[in-house]
Amino acid sequence: MNSSPRQQLENTNMSAMSRSIVRQSKFRHVFGQSAKAEQGYDDIRVSKVTWDSSFCAVNPKFLAVIVESSGGGSFLVLPLSKVGRLDSNYPMVVGHSGPVLDIDWCPHNDNILASGSEDCTAMIWQIPDHTPSRPISEPIVVLEGHSKRVGIVTWHPTARNILLTAGSDNLIIVWNVGTGEPLISMDDHPDLIYNVSWNRNGSLFCTTCKDRRLRVCDPRKREVVAERLAPHDGMRPMRAIFTREGNIFTTGFTRMSQRELGLWDPTNFEEPIALLELDTSNGVLLPFYDPDTNLVYLCGKGDSSIRYFEITDEPPYVHYLSTFSSKEPQRGMGFMPKRGVDVSKCEIARLYKLHERKCEPIMMTVPRKSDLFQDDLYPDTAGPEPALEPEDWLEGKDDDPILVSMRDGYVPPKSRELKVSKKNVLDSRPATRRSVSACDASNLPPELVEKLLEEIHSLKATVLSQDKRICDLENKLSQYTNGTA
Repeated sequence: MNSSPRQQLENTNMSAMSRSIVRQSKFRHVFGQSAKAEQGYDDIRVSKVTWDSSFCAVNPKFLAVIVESSGGGSFLVLPLSKVGRLDSNYPMVVGHSGPVLDIDWCPHNDNILASGSEDCTAMIWQIPDHTPSRPISEPIVVLEGHSKRVGIVTWHPTARNILLTAGSDNLIIVWNVGTGEPLISMDDHPDLIYNVSWNRNGSLFCTTCKDRRLRVCDPRKREVVAERLAPHDGMRPMRAIFTREGNIFTTGFTRMSQRELGLWDPTNFEEPIALLELDTSNGVLLPFYDPDTNLVYLCGKGDSSIRYFEITDEPPYVHYLSTFSSKEPQRGMGFMPKRGVDVSKCEIARLYKLHERKCEPIMMTVPRKSDLFQDDLYPDTAGPEPALEPEDWLEGKDDDPILVSMRDGYVPPKSRELKVSKKNVLDSRPATRRSVSACDASNLPPELVEKLLEEIHSLKATVLSQDKRICDLENKLSQYTNGTA
């Protein structure tokens, strides 16, 4: 039956309205894909410690994973290119005396890694570009200031050598790792701190706590500048991260144990910008945020899926995009900085999913027909050059990250040695433990340093054997002389 012209006009108007309701976004069709089996990392015994950290940290050079170990304080660092089955004798990083709880790569030096442990210390490690021949057991700095386990380590986004640690003693300490000294200490939290997140320029950080409060802290004023009781009604752990615009994105639970996400304006904590219920599950949602695209990836521990959302200034402000699903649950997750993605494949994010015995890269791409560089997908991103020195930041200066172009694909700079000043705690250690730094290692390639160490050990062994031989000969000579007499 033919419709009247009036009905046709109404139908046309309705279809135009429905088209206008569909939100326009270049990220509506982000596509997640697992790497091929041979591009994964197998035979990795992921840690079983009961702590809600991601257990994994990644940068354009290395993959680091907290693993099970007999000594309890080990983690594994692999070059990204070392895919496939892991050799059972591959050297670990073994300096902690208790289980490692959190690890974080320095944003300004791809060879520097921080770790926090149940042994109440945080340690700073220099990871060589080549595969070490023995376990790495000597940190370049040991940070001792907490009386209980150190569960959170996170680097300042723009200032060189500034590291924040948080422990089960409810204490937050900001360190200058170049001197090994604590700069700032805050004890405003009455209970266990769940997570800490810096804002884009590092002037503030936000925390979630077991007392169910979300706090915004100014570390240089040593005070809490804003707080919100129970952004999520449930009692289970929350997570909070700063967005590029200065809002705070949170994940938590409702009173009925449904998982929930929220977006908040820290200058007005009364009402959320957005609040969205997701599902019913026990796994804590770990948010990974990309400030270049304003996308947030939610990975629940024990889930087998990754959901991603776009944050915009249009209602409903947090827009669900899609879900990447796989068969096996995740034990943890690592998130690659934008510098490490493959621009030739329109890859906008890469996550590293931890299984029980392996690590699997997952690529997030935006399908495009053109082979040309996609300017709209890759705005300039935060580079490895720090914007501030520690002294400048401590005096009250703030600066946004120094940006680099992704047009030709990012090429990491030559590795730089972390400079530790003479005031460092390492100065009180025996000279033999600092034998590498005694010669100016910054002027030597890592391979040569390793070779020199091998030769030193060999020479020591030779000297000891020669000493023993000389003693034996002297004894025989004295026996012969006494016998002749």
